[in-house]
Amino acid sequence: MLPLEGITVVTLEHAIAAPFATRQLADMGARVIKVERPGTGDFARGYDTRVKGLASHFVWVNRSKESLTLDVKAPEGRRILHELVGRADVLVQNLAPGAADRLGLSFEALHAAQPGLVVCNISGYGPDGPDRDRKAYDLLIQAEAGFLSVTGTEDHPSKAGPSIADIAAGMYAYSNILAALLQRGRTGKGVRIDISLLEALAEWMSFPLYYAYDGAEPPRRTGAFHATIFPYGPFPAGDGREVMLGLQNEREWAAFCKQVLDRPELLEDARFASNHARVAHRDALTGIIVEAFADRTAEAVVALLDKAGIANARVNDMAGLWAHAQLAARERWRQVGTPAGPVPALLPPGGLGDAEPRMDPVPALGAHSRAILTELGYDDARIEDLARAGVI
Repeated sequence: MLPLEGITVVTLEHAIAAPFATRQLADMGARVIKVERPGTGDFARGYDTRVKGLASHFVWVNRSKESLTLDVKAPEGRRILHELVGRADVLVQNLAPGAADRLGLSFEALHAAQPGLVVCNISGYGPDGPDRDRKAYDLLIQAEAGFLSVTGTEDHPSKAGPSIADIAAGMYAYSNILAALLQRGRTGKGVRIDISLLEALAEWMSFPLYYAYDGAEPPRRTGAFHATIFPYGPFPAGDGREVMLGLQNEREWAAFCKQVLDRPELLEDARFASNHARVAHRDALTGIIVEAFADRTAEAVVALLDKAGIANARVNDMAGLWAHAQLAARERWRQVGTPAGPVPALLPPGGLGDAEPRMDPVPALGAHSRAILTELGYDDARIEDLARAGVI
């Protein structure tokens, strides 16, 4: 038995942050009913067509859910929605600011009749403050949270490849909902959870924040290199390929000088006597490392690093990650159904003993509408009426 079996989640969600949170609840056994706009659904369904004609983002964050199409602006649609929420343990929404309140789905509106309901609201900036009504997308929050200021090269800031603001918010929504369900088990009371993309990514930015404490200079943008630890990043080998390596302490620095660079005298060089000094003289040290690697292949450099106990990594592309031997050896891949046929999917990180996480299909738009309405007591004729009226 998975830990969230018996928990029902109703979610009015789109894009990444809320769907990622609820997919993880589904992974752990929760029943997740995804309410979507008739005809179009979650707009993330249309982001691209890279997975057998389906959108890559949507396939990633929407497996194991039930899709109910519902026009929540229509009176009958709103009545159905409230009936569903009345049977739920958790309500999640990342609608436009104020939309959930207008639908009567605020925690305050629901709590008296449903004291055990957990309500999780995900927004760009939070429910109050001067920015509460601003639209917020992942890249915009990367800018607002200062992420772009410390990411990229000295000349050009860069966004993160994945949607890290959405992912951060989704992870905090997931963990807060789990904590709220634990608390409800003791008190019988649900709570209101407010997650903002800005606050989630600001938490992830706390190292650069503290590095720039009290007006100090913030970390430089250093491309694929670490901004405050050196040497830590990609270095070219003699065959034109790059080797990613990282040193974390003085013991590793000594091994690197003696066994990899074959330059033990560098241990006496004041320019490199500490990490702080090595960061200050990174250009000089880079020249020394590049010169030492110039007559070696990448494989030869990696062999020296491994022998010296220096951490290193392959610089994989997506093809390399698909084919990663460690993921295969750990049997991390499963098959998940989609409207276009089965696709590979990674098991969620972690695990609960011998219990396999739920890995059910990605739903077609409205695939479960009739079944859910039947469960609510609607007969076939009434369901047909709702369909003809565009309510579902």
